[in-house]
This record gives sequence, C-alpha cells and structure tokens, in this order.
Amino acid sequence: MLAKNIVLKALSEGRNVLLEPEAYNLLSAYNIHVCKHKMVSSLEDALKAAREIGYPVVLKIVSPDIVHKSDVGGVKINILNDSHLRESYETLMNDVKRNAPNARILGVLVVEMAPKSVEVVVGMLRDPTFGPTVMFGLGGIFVELMKDVVFRIAPVTKEEALEMIKKIKGYPLLSGFRGSKPLDINSIAELISTVSRIGVEIPEIDQMDLNPIIVYETGFLIVDARVILKVH
Repeated sequence: MLAKNIVLKALSEGRNVLLEPEAYNLLSAYNIHVCKHKMVSSLEDALKAAREIGYPVVLKIVSPDIVHKSDVGGVKINILNDSHLRESYETLMNDVKRNAPNARILGVLVVEMAPKSVEVVVGMLRDPTFGPTVMFGLGGIFVELMKDVVFRIAPVTKEEALEMIKKIKGYPLLSGFRGSKPLDINSIAELISTVSRIGVEIPEIDQMDLNPIIVYETGFLIVDARVILKVH
C-alpha cells in the first residue's frame, strides 16, 4: 500500500515527521485532493514549475530539520511572476541559511497560491485511551484564538462528520452567512471521514494536522499538511 510505504520509508530513515511533499503524496494515495505542487532543487526548475502550475505561487523550504518553516523565513507567498520568483527564491535560501545554518535542505516546494475563502482545520491524533481521534474546527489563526473545535473517535462516517461540522460555533461561516454563498461542507465531511480511516489503517501515524484547508463553493484546497509518526 503506497500510503503505508511512505510512512515506513520515513521511519526507516529515522524520521518522525513526513516532509511536506510526502504528506501530500500520502493524502493523494487516499484520493484526497491536494494543491498543485512540485519539488525542485534549482531556481531554473522553480521557474519552470511555477509556469506549469500557474502564478501566483508559494515557495516553501523542504528540510527534515525544519518543522516550522515560517519561523526561519522558509515560506514566501503570493509570488506573481518570474522576476518576483527569482528574488523570492534567493531571499528564501538566504533567510534559511542564516536562521537554520545546520539544516539539511532537500529542495524547495513550489505550490499554487490558493484563492482566499473560509479556512478550516482537520486533524487526527492518537489518544492513548481511545486510539485515533479526529478533530475539526475553524482553521488558520482561529484554531488558537477561538478553540472552536470538535473531536470524534475514529472511524467516523460521512454522516457523523457532517454532524461534527454543524457543531462548531463558526458553522454559519460555512453554511452561508449574511448572504454569502454556502460552502462545500459535503466534501469536507468526506475528508474528515477519510482522515479517520487513515488513522485506523496506519497505526504508525501519531498526529496529522491539515491546516489551513480553504473551503470553496465547490471543493477545497489543503494548503499545509503535517504528519507526525510514532517512533518505537
């Protein structure tokens, strides 16, 4: 099973966190839609990838030694064209080398810049008593600020996931608030259910954090994915 192999490969290399491209590959193996992305190792390849994906794009450093990329200047967003990308690529490399001089740099991830909309979070954590537990709530800064989240023990059906979505205080933001269009909670419910399945099927995953997920009238885009493994 492809998803399981991604996890086992990381563990065999002594890593307990998947690299972001690996996390996207894991999600894709479960038919979860992820943002367009390409890992590159040179400026020329980054330019080529950005043209293929289509501007605007985001650049993110890929390193097994850097968990919080933004803290070391490892993320550059809203890059609009080739000249902007050249400048951003150079700044990103310089910032990371200055702020994390000992980090191994495996490459740079070129990612599509997701249009703005409501942000949510879907997570999974392995509770010592209850096993895999799924979390849903408003995403981005709201997770810390509002603590507007709901938990369910996996496995979670799509129907149960819809109930979870309706339980958060921020639900009106998704259902159509003051004339705004209702967003695609159906696809988010499917995502929650699939994440619960991943938790059940791959016991080596300790935590998964998909945040933010940007929800649209049709579909969603996962903008960041963190997967933490259990090292025995």
